[in-house]
Amino acid sequence: MNPKTRLIVLVVSAPIIAFAVVGGFLSKALARENAYQHLRVFEDVVQLILNNYVEPVEPDRVMKGAMRGLAEGLDPDSAYLTAAQVKELESGDAVFKAAGEVGIQLTRQYYLRVIATRDGSPAQVAGIRPGDYVRAIDGRPTREMSVFEGTRLLHGASGTKVTLTILRGSATEPHDVALSRVKSDGPPVTARAMPNGVGYVRIAAFDGTAAESVRKQAQALHRGGTRALVVDVRNCAEGELANGLAVARLFVGAGTLAIREMKGGQREPVEAANQKDAKGGTEPIAMPLAVLVDNGTSGAAELFASAVAENHKAELIGEHTHGRAATQKLVRLPDGSGLWLSTVRYLTAAAKPIHEHGLVPQVEAEQPDVEFGGTPPTDDPILTKALERLKARG
Repeated sequence: MNPKTRLIVLVVSAPIIAFAVVGGFLSKALARENAYQHLRVFEDVVQLILNNYVEPVEPDRVMKGAMRGLAEGLDPDSAYLTAAQVKELESGDAVFKAAGEVGIQLTRQYYLRVIATRDGSPAQVAGIRPGDYVRAIDGRPTREMSVFEGTRLLHGASGTKVTLTILRGSATEPHDVALSRVKSDGPPVTARAMPNGVGYVRIAAFDGTAAESVRKQAQALHRGGTRALVVDVRNCAEGELANGLAVARLFVGAGTLAIREMKGGQREPVEAANQKDAKGGTEPIAMPLAVLVDNGTSGAAELFASAVAENHKAELIGEHTHGRAATQKLVRLPDGSGLWLSTVRYLTAAAKPIHEHGLVPQVEAEQPDVEFGGTPPTDDPILTKALERLKARG
């Protein structure tokens, strides 16, 4: 290898070594006897690219591509951030704090993909559904775009527009959908009484008010004659994970809600009872409970659903959930760029993984597929199944 090539390889390899030092993907490899095997392979790949690729190669471009691949190969929520993106994140980026957004939660699967759309949001009104692929945002392909960058592009000043190129299912033709960014002001929790003494509680987002809102709605329904509850967390992917556990505590008076798993396999149970409960907190809601889930149930909603199901307080009814239950933190690199890494993930109370696995409902029921632009069905098979199960339980 000539000196110029060796210098380029060093430039490209340096961030990878930094990744290993700060405890990223290669940290385990560096602890073994063949510690540098992966770096040697990486060096060989870079040399082959420089010597054989049809066009001149920019080392900076190769380095960023390698870092992006390393981070995104861990899980869809981990990402490599440029120095500019790190500054945005650390400064509380005005883009993320902007009043306008379109109501979409994203993941990655080859392209960016929709996890869920918030109730009443521009995305939901336009017919965008969980599982839709976002092939481009304002004409920018998402094939190499992180969830972080895609989410940033969806935010902006209220009233401005963003165009998404959407592909659904096996369709070959994408659809361009222009959405206006708006301020999210819909209630995160709503409720209504249903026939036969059943109350319906819809949680659209697990914000900081969700637990208190659910408690008040459940109490009001009970005073009105409700004897059983349906809690609907379908197409719900917003909110801090802790908020999902807070709502679960309304129904689970004692026991393990979930398990936090950290680096090295260290595990920490999250208990239902806290200090306030031990001194005589509010009695848990004891009504028979059915929880509706689907492929858009993610994050805090999954922790809530898992906690009530594994503590035998509810049946999960519907579809397999998405599988996103981890928290991320920023690890800065020497050149100002950074890694947005999942550092804690949650397991069920029975120590089963949720992150990248999801939850399997005890009672399966499916929503009908809808072609893009088609009319949504008027019936709700998942809700119907839940009502049947509650009726059978008396």
